[in-house]
Amino acid sequence: MPRKTLQQRQRSRLAGLVKKFIGTEDADDTMIEIMNVLTESPLPPVAGKYYVFVYNAKTPNIQYDQNPFVYVKKVYNWGFTGLNYHWGKERQYTWDEIAGKLYEIYPSEIEDLKRLSFGNVRTK
Repeated sequence: MPRKTLQQRQRSRLAGLVKKFIGTEDADDTMIEIMNVLTESPLPPVAGKYYVFVYNAKTPNIQYDQNPFVYVKKVYNWGFTGLNYHWGKERQYTWDEIAGKLYEIYPSEIEDLKRLSFGNVRTK
C-alpha cells in the first residue's frame, strides 16, 4: 500500500466546523467561518488544485455561485476555468470579480468541505 502524503496525513482544518454546524446556518456565515480557518493563497491559482473564494459575477441576468468550491482546470491572463462542485459543471472566473483572496483546499479536506452548506446561488 502506498504511503500517504503529508497533506493526506494532516488533520482537516475544517473538521471543527463540520462538528459545530448543523446544516441550517446561513451560507454566507458558513463561508466566513470557512475562510477564518483557512489560509489565504497567492494568485494565480494552480491548475489541478481546489479553492474556495467569494465571487461577484459581472454578467447581467446570470445565475452564479457567490461562494464557489472549484477544482481549477486552466489559468489564463483574464482569470481561470474550473469545475464548480456546487454546480457540477465547469465555469469561468475573472480576476476582477473575485472579492478578496482564494483559499486552497487540501485533498484531505474535500470531504469535510462537502459536508458544509455554503453555496450561494444568486442572479446578477
